[in-house]
Amino acid sequence: MPRMYAFGRAEEATHPDSVKATLSEFFSTLIFVFAGEGSILALDKIYKDTGVGASGQVVIALAHALSLFAAVASSMNVSGGHVNPAVTFGALVGGRVSLLRAVFYWIAQLLGAVVASLLLRLATNGRPVGFSLAAGVGGWNALLMEVIMTFGLVYTVYATAIDPKRGSLGTIAPLAIAFIVGANVLVGGPFEGASMNPARAFGPALVGWRWRDHWIYWLGPFVGAALAAVVYEFGVIQSETPHAHTAHHHHQPLAAEDY
Repeated sequence: MPRMYAFGRAEEATHPDSVKATLSEFFSTLIFVFAGEGSILALDKIYKDTGVGASGQVVIALAHALSLFAAVASSMNVSGGHVNPAVTFGALVGGRVSLLRAVFYWIAQLLGAVVASLLLRLATNGRPVGFSLAAGVGGWNALLMEVIMTFGLVYTVYATAIDPKRGSLGTIAPLAIAFIVGANVLVGGPFEGASMNPARAFGPALVGWRWRDHWIYWLGPFVGAALAAVVYEFGVIQSETPHAHTAHHHHQPLAAEDY
């Protein structure tokens, strides 16, 4: 039978654990976006006249991977280490988080990305770059790329951080998640920036006021996350033995550790 879905209890809004988890998502997203967007601003300054080359793309991918590893690892035991509205949406689709908790996370993640972008603008006196399509790349091409990359990201999250049979594999979840994001940045970066994260796209877009093709960086990640959640939750986890499945249902969908 499918997971139980929950709207969330009213007292959850002010419960200390909920507040701590929400703050954790805010700060972890701030850390990730500051380093990720900051690497692009730095390379834009270095390669101002020639454009970012292959080595620059590797640096951007590495900055995203390292900062995401730190962000997920530092928040996993508090909030589950989502650091991404699409990951939260995937957890919601799989019944792993309540709707109320998901809304809190989304607000925290978006605010974290905006504050990171504002801090970057103040610290560098530069305008956040955000994401845009490369010449010759159509909107539907970019949308498909975002769907595929986010599917890979959320599938990895499920396999290493959510699956109740993950065992000791859970200890390397932050590393695995960081690796798939870094790899995807190398693949999708030259075409459409490789966001996989609506908050990562929203913060720089708001502060830099660049909204062209912005819908792609919301729709693509949410579709990819939902597909990954359905495939893994109902295709892999739900196919467990009845005994394991029954034990699994003793968990509450609101708990961070169940993420």
